[in-house]
Amino acid sequence: MIRIQDVLDKVASVNKNADLALIQKAYVYAAAAHAGQTRLSGEPYLSHPLAVAYSLAEMRFDEAAIAAGLLHDTVEDTTVSIEDIDTLFGEEVADVVDGVTKISQMTFESKEEAQAENIRKMILAMAHDIRVLIVKLADRLHNMRTLGFQKSHKQKLIAQETMDIYAPLANRLGLHRIKLELEDLSFRYLKPDVYAQIDEWLDTNQVVESHYIERVITRIREILEKNEINGEVRGRIKHKYSIYKKMVQQDLTLDDMHDIIAFRVIVGDLRDCYAVLGLMHAQWKPVHGRFKDYISMPKANGYRSLHTTVIGPEGERMEIQIRTEEMHRLAEHGVASHWLYKEGGRVNPRDLEQFTWLHEILDRQKMETDSKEFMQSLRLDLFKDEVYVFTPRGDVKELPEGATPIDFAYLIHTEVGNHCAGAKVNGKLVPLGTALKSGDTIEVITDNSRRPSRDWLKFVKTAKARSRIQHYIRTEERERSIALGREMLEKEGRRMGINITKALRDGDLLPVIKELSLGSVEDLLSNVGYARYTPKKVLKRLLPKDEEAAAEEAAKAAEASAASAATREANRRADSVSIKGVDDILVRFARCCNPLPGDPIIGFISRGRGVTVHTSDCANVQTMEPERLISVFWDGQEDKPYPARIHLVCRNEKGVLAQITALLAEENVNIDSGNMRSMVDGKSEVDFTVEVRDVAHLYRALDKLRKLPSVVEVLRSTSTME
Repeated sequence: MIRIQDVLDKVASVNKNADLALIQKAYVYAAAAHAGQTRLSGEPYLSHPLAVAYSLAEMRFDEAAIAAGLLHDTVEDTTVSIEDIDTLFGEEVADVVDGVTKISQMTFESKEEAQAENIRKMILAMAHDIRVLIVKLADRLHNMRTLGFQKSHKQKLIAQETMDIYAPLANRLGLHRIKLELEDLSFRYLKPDVYAQIDEWLDTNQVVESHYIERVITRIREILEKNEINGEVRGRIKHKYSIYKKMVQQDLTLDDMHDIIAFRVIVGDLRDCYAVLGLMHAQWKPVHGRFKDYISMPKANGYRSLHTTVIGPEGERMEIQIRTEEMHRLAEHGVASHWLYKEGGRVNPRDLEQFTWLHEILDRQKMETDSKEFMQSLRLDLFKDEVYVFTPRGDVKELPEGATPIDFAYLIHTEVGNHCAGAKVNGKLVPLGTALKSGDTIEVITDNSRRPSRDWLKFVKTAKARSRIQHYIRTEERERSIALGREMLEKEGRRMGINITKALRDGDLLPVIKELSLGSVEDLLSNVGYARYTPKKVLKRLLPKDEEAAAEEAAKAAEASAASAATREANRRADSVSIKGVDDILVRFARCCNPLPGDPIIGFISRGRGVTVHTSDCANVQTMEPERLISVFWDGQEDKPYPARIHLVCRNEKGVLAQITALLAEENVNIDSGNMRSMVDGKSEVDFTVEVRDVAHLYRALDKLRKLPSVVEVLRSTSTME
């Protein structure tokens, strides 16, 4: 168990002017508050805040952050209040403890919602003081180190969340060592068998690898001395999760793994970095395509270094990283390194250039009211390999791998993205969905008359571009739905004898808005435009009961006289479908998939056209807006015909078509239309549109068709007949 003296010694070794009394005071207070509490391991609960504080000291954070680490659970798990912390330790410590506590105390209806909102709140807390997240990372690190005392199902849940969110966040903050340990600890519980296999393999080869590392370190030192370059050389075997990722990405077995050893050369200045790179390439052959210059083009978290992979002794691939001492300090401690050199007070994230990604997340969350949508865009930000491209002026911009000119346009400015009409890559016009490569120079062509397209969502890679496009489309569609809703209400109002303009002006719709739990007149009009409520359902609430009945009769008479035979048939079919939570709404059946009673189905709200019913596995459903999909189900269908399409491949023999049509007639399946095409291999393709009662009726007929000697293949078709 870590002692408070260990924490104090670590802090003093980094910062001789640190306020150790504040840390000592926080320790005494936490010890009293947690007295008598124990962890699942049986250890005193105080062992946890001590471990968190020690991790923060290792990360070289200031004494305020370390004091907050000691106190981070006192408000949540004891009788201590945040006001007590403020009074005794000051506002700076209290704010960090308060931020951590608020994240932990939130309750939600589902685990998914809880995780999404917890992460959302944690990101927002970073805007005020990024040390809230740092304490949470240190807290999660110790919890992962002691995860073995949790139940098996909890181990996997916590490990998955750590792998998905906390490790990438640590990486984004430049806390590379923390990121690697969190990944390895998560990997241990998510894939225990693979972890054990890699662990055993590393143990078996440890002696050989150690000798190899020592030989290479000695050789690099000799090269540096010969060329009068002062530098420190280190070597290590890559982490287990890194090895696993390489195995998966390159489809390798452990015995095929060769690129698992890495060396680091730390030199005095920038000039020596490139000099050492040249010497390494002169000594060992570099591997093509494996050189990365993060000095001239740093990562988003500020990381700077040269990376190269060479063919070392005995033909082994090995990675060499070359950096200065300052670059190494930032690489090891990331954002924490700034706290050692701040001039009083907290470090504002907006003062640090590498927090551009955080600024974008904070700006974007204002548009994304749904927590799950926020999580999806956050993952896009955290999980990405970078490409580096240039503006026409030569400025370097970082984008995720696979990013397109649309992503680049939104990175420059939202309005540039919204009005993007085309793009040139290296001087040549390219499609807007073209994947960019490192070194490309991008020029965006804008046109004030152009607007974002929904098709862009199919290929954009950045969360910023996706959220800006979705925000524009939602805003535009809402305006359209409001205008359409007003038009639909006015049309229905004329039939029912209600002046909608006057009703809106006099506030007659306000009781209706309240009854339907809507926020404004615009919300009501939008819901009518989206067909969530029919005009009749809204307007009949404005009439007295006797007038309502008379108006309804008049409206029905008008509908009956105007309705066509096709409309009446559609309405008759729609009677067999119910919509969860909604009544009195127009229902149509999609022609792309022709759902039948018994099929799993889903509804899509079409503006001004009611609800269109698709099969749940219809390919078109996958491209639809999720917020406009609603639950529908079959309800009391009658014995009536529904259209379905079938596709057959049969031998081109005499009488085969007669056999097929006769069998369908026997099964009481009516053929509505069809066509037949001969193929060069002596077979024919036949497409029929037929009428059946339900999905069971259709598949019973298909089974009978398959048994015909001349039929090679038969299936239900979703493609439109030509």
